[in-house]
Amino acid sequence: MSGPTAQGMAQGTAQAGITMGHLALLGLRRNPERPAFVQEGQVWSRRHVAAGIHALARALQGFGLRPGEGVSALMANRPEVFMLRTAAQLIGCRYTALNRLSGPADLAHILRDAEIRLLVHDPAEAGRAHAAAEASGCGLVLSLGGGGARDLLAAAGAESDAPFDPIGDEEGLGQISYTGGTTGQPKGVMLPHRALVQCATMMLAEYDWPAVPRMLLATPLSHAAGSLVVPALLRGGTVHVLGGFEPEAYLRCIEAEGINCAFGVPTMIRALLAEPRLSRARTRMLETFIYGAAPIAPATLLEAMERIGPVFMQLYGQTEAPNTVCLLRRAEHDPARPERLSACGQPMAGVAVKLLAEDGTPVERGTPGEICVRGRLVMRGYWKRPEETAEALRHGWLHTGDIAREDEEGYLHIVDRRKDMIISGGFNVYPREVEDALATHPDVAAAAVIGVPDARWGERVQAFVVPRQGRRPEEAALAAHVRALKGAVQAPKTVVLVDALPTTPIGKIDKKALRAGFWQEGTRQVH
Repeated sequence: MSGPTAQGMAQGTAQAGITMGHLALLGLRRNPERPAFVQEGQVWSRRHVAAGIHALARALQGFGLRPGEGVSALMANRPEVFMLRTAAQLIGCRYTALNRLSGPADLAHILRDAEIRLLVHDPAEAGRAHAAAEASGCGLVLSLGGGGARDLLAAAGAESDAPFDPIGDEEGLGQISYTGGTTGQPKGVMLPHRALVQCATMMLAEYDWPAVPRMLLATPLSHAAGSLVVPALLRGGTVHVLGGFEPEAYLRCIEAEGINCAFGVPTMIRALLAEPRLSRARTRMLETFIYGAAPIAPATLLEAMERIGPVFMQLYGQTEAPNTVCLLRRAEHDPARPERLSACGQPMAGVAVKLLAEDGTPVERGTPGEICVRGRLVMRGYWKRPEETAEALRHGWLHTGDIAREDEEGYLHIVDRRKDMIISGGFNVYPREVEDALATHPDVAAAAVIGVPDARWGERVQAFVVPRQGRRPEEAALAAHVRALKGAVQAPKTVVLVDALPTTPIGKIDKKALRAGFWQEGTRQVH
């Protein structure tokens, strides 16, 4: 064995509290021969996954990784994403997810800002990974498969897979997850193990789980979907992984594998409703469909409940307080109470939630206020951004930026977002970043970006562009320009050329005026 011994890895390291490594290994120890993952006909037993995690952890140490250092990955959606993240956390490292749809500048920014020590990539992503690492100063790049001296899987194959205790403590950083804002570049959310463990245990306690989950995940395990893996394992379940979402393949998997639990975003629900081969027979085994990450129109939800089944459960959270702030349970999706379908649910056990005014005082029931959160779930702060941390955590609460009202039964209904963030297909799009990308085009004098209602995506990215004098850029070319710089998610779906942008009396672009033609006055400014 070329790496350190199991005993040596566990000695001399102070531990306090439970880490995600503890929870993951506990789930894998239960019924070790039961499948942990299934993908494309391949089955990973819990024993195999646990052994692979321990071997990967030793290989990471063999490449010089130490507690507190950053690990990131540019990989397809497959079980090894979970294994790598858990291996990194097992030796006290912090993990940062990358979105494969991101453009090269965003990848390099995250690697640089998070001070990533190691970037792991699929063989197919070698070119982009090495380019991003070189641009960011990330000094260690390893392939996960493909052979050669820089292959992490090959290195793990030469290591012992004997178990050892996790290194670290509950206040150590388990993840730095990147979110964005209406200004500037994405910022890192510091999530210590106590927040990640709190999220997992709240899921276990409050979600509408089948007795033994057969869970289907088609969205990235590196992001929100990955947080469901450990709870599913702890409940004795199996996670079925798809490389991506395609409605017919998704339905085929539900039917063939007897899937009884799934997670997705509203865009996926809309796509399933548009699939000609959708039928209740194909989804007859489904007990719970967990959805979140974006609002959904009540009319769409009613149709889904009729055609797919009474299976839907909504989660509400954000990166700074992941996945477990509010919950609208299956039984609360009541067609006889359609007004409730616009709610994001009631606060979950384990967090304190209040609607606050600008001065930090609670608003009266029925009056809109900002959703604010307290508890072990809440982030430590923004990585290397003390001023933004102080602003987000002012008055002793995490300020989510979402404006909601509370009804007489204690359900929260989101009516607007304080920030200009767009949620398109479950992905966050930040207008300033799209505007900045448009501004780099030689034919663009000015640009403003908003989200507008879209039947497929929930919201679509809509750009208003003022051309430079004497220029008339092609709208498709402007969208392609943003796609090349920022990736497909942030590319505008529609571009409108205008002579001028509306402004407020103090000279700021008046986005409320731009939205007026798309959003009905007085309604929710989310879709």
